[in-house]
Amino acid sequence: MAKAYRHLPLRIKAVTIDLDGTLADSVPDLAAAANAMLRELGRPELPLSAIRTFVGKGIPRLVERALAGALDGSVDKAALEAALPLFERCYAEVNGRHTTIFAGAAEGLDALRAAGLPLACVTNKAARFTIPLLERLGIAHHFAQVISGDTLPQKKPDPAPLLYACRQFGIAPVEMLMIGDSMNDAQAARAAGCPVFCVPYGYNEGRDVRALDVDAIVPTLIEATHLIQKI
Repeated sequence: MAKAYRHLPLRIKAVTIDLDGTLADSVPDLAAAANAMLRELGRPELPLSAIRTFVGKGIPRLVERALAGALDGSVDKAALEAALPLFERCYAEVNGRHTTIFAGAAEGLDALRAAGLPLACVTNKAARFTIPLLERLGIAHHFAQVISGDTLPQKKPDPAPLLYACRQFGIAPVEMLMIGDSMNDAQAARAAGCPVFCVPYGYNEGRDVRALDVDAIVPTLIEATHLIQKI
């Protein structure tokens, strides 16, 4: 387990939660869209296990990795610009079709709301995909804020989305917990001055989250509620 850098339970006023890999397993939809794009381009399809490691840096990077067929791959700008609208069309067609909520996520959201904690969803996914997905999963009503990858000029791991959420809640960063599944979430939280928990079942580009600088690793969102206290 990662080292805890703050005294637990954390005393907080609000919680922000990542979407892909934390609340929901959206890889089946992303993989279906990526492979549909590759088929249209006459390229070989990729296994779901590979695409799972490509998720975490937003759709443009996912598309670039899919085109290159590698986590660290790159392609020329023209190829990416041609492929991106194809992926977005394919993803819009399947978004939410095969995505499922992780065990304990819905119950965790219920518990956080019952504790009187306002919630924000902070994701690198574009709003045109984020809002419909939250609605299709039946969890949109839990969030007072939804900050998508195109809400601001910056996205995670930049701290701007978390600092924006803090301003909207009218609280200091130290009073807002970030719950995520990746280095993006951990780095954004640390840069913003927010405490951060990570779940171990998400994407994190295939790396183990236990090596990240976080305050706790929580098996599910339910366990996270046992480590916090509303102030």
